[in-house]
Amino acid sequence: METTRKKLNDSAAMRWTALILVAATMMFGYFFTDVMSPLEPLLTAAKADGGLGWSSDEYGFFSGSYGFFNVFLGLLFIGGIILDKFGIRFTGTMSTALMFAGALIKWYAVGHSFEGQLMGYSMQVIVACLGFAVYGVGCEIAGITVSKVLVKWFTGHELALAMGVQVGLARLGTAAALSLALPFARQMGGAASSVGLGAAMLCIGIIAFLVYNVMDRRLDATAGTPGSDAPEETLRWADIVYLVTNRGFWYIALLCLMFYAGVFPFLKFATKIMVLKYGVDESVAGSIPSMLPYGTIVLTPLFGFIYDRIGKGATLMIIGSVLLTLVHATFALPVNNVALAITLMVVLGVAFGLVPSAMWPSVPKIIPMQVLGTAYALIFYIQNIGLSMVPIWIGKVNQANTDASGMIDYTHTMAIFAAFGVVSIVISLLLWAEDKKKGYGLEQRNMK
Repeated sequence: METTRKKLNDSAAMRWTALILVAATMMFGYFFTDVMSPLEPLLTAAKADGGLGWSSDEYGFFSGSYGFFNVFLGLLFIGGIILDKFGIRFTGTMSTALMFAGALIKWYAVGHSFEGQLMGYSMQVIVACLGFAVYGVGCEIAGITVSKVLVKWFTGHELALAMGVQVGLARLGTAAALSLALPFARQMGGAASSVGLGAAMLCIGIIAFLVYNVMDRRLDATAGTPGSDAPEETLRWADIVYLVTNRGFWYIALLCLMFYAGVFPFLKFATKIMVLKYGVDESVAGSIPSMLPYGTIVLTPLFGFIYDRIGKGATLMIIGSVLLTLVHATFALPVNNVALAITLMVVLGVAFGLVPSAMWPSVPKIIPMQVLGTAYALIFYIQNIGLSMVPIWIGKVNQANTDASGMIDYTHTMAIFAAFGVVSIVISLLLWAEDKKKGYGLEQRNMK
């Protein structure tokens, strides 16, 4: 008598344990990603006042360096192919090692003085950018690896909820960085202390992923592929052709580019905006933008839960894009009310929960599993264009709108972010129409 072989991910306890392990890796990673964001007032302060003496332009260049290697060398796209060819365990271990190596370079740069300049930027900024760029390669490849981990363990189960929880925990890392980095740096004697704290947290994340590798090997064994770290289906060139000619995929990719360009680069500058535009004391200014990721810790899993059981994924993306536009358009107004700023951050948090909770679980509905790693890599690659170029652009805009006293007029800056929201609305509407035409099932629930 034949019996059905039970896979490890059929156990809710096992698949949620796997989720927590890989989500912890990304949570500590996102802490390090944003640990410098609230430090802008300290970084741009004069050396005589205990700062590093960076200009707004240099800070913007540094913030954009995260994606330099991913964008200009195509390393993230290569990472996606490696993921589909060599599997989760190999790619995840490689990417976390790159994260830690880049973190150490950045920590060394911030804590030491350097002579000379390159491309008009101080050598300290250049070395810090090198470390952040290496870290960015590892972090983004780790991100696509974790996305494929969740699809592997949760397809047919609570996929959107699982992705929502993972995103929520990642936002917890961002929120902690925005809230704690500046007070910690002031207490411990400089920016290098906060960067060192982030590097130490990355060590915990690496250990968590190594523990996950053991579970992944057991899952392959219960699936009938003992000892294998290869994908379940072979990647073919025909799959890549299908990927790059799929209109629905490109709508998702461009929505990711525009929506995240309106959020993550904004957070890089949000602490200083709170100080200069709204008059918030810099010791607590990071707490206001940190409300955004704190809110998504709850909202992203909640909206993922709704998507799993009710559907309406394309609709959720449209609503989130509209909210993003309204928030940045309001930030551009000449109103300096702190209560309004807090309210706008709350609304932006809702938008930031809506779009990712629906966008990431929608990709497997459009793209087959054997090319899914490459698909996520290409989306992350396009996203990195925004993460690299937008902060540099905003840094130059802020520099051009700085008066002799050091005050910055943020009207043009927020108008740029609002424009990203408008384009996001258009793209999400096109995706909704394409789903109606092709029947991807974006409006249908995920639970079987």
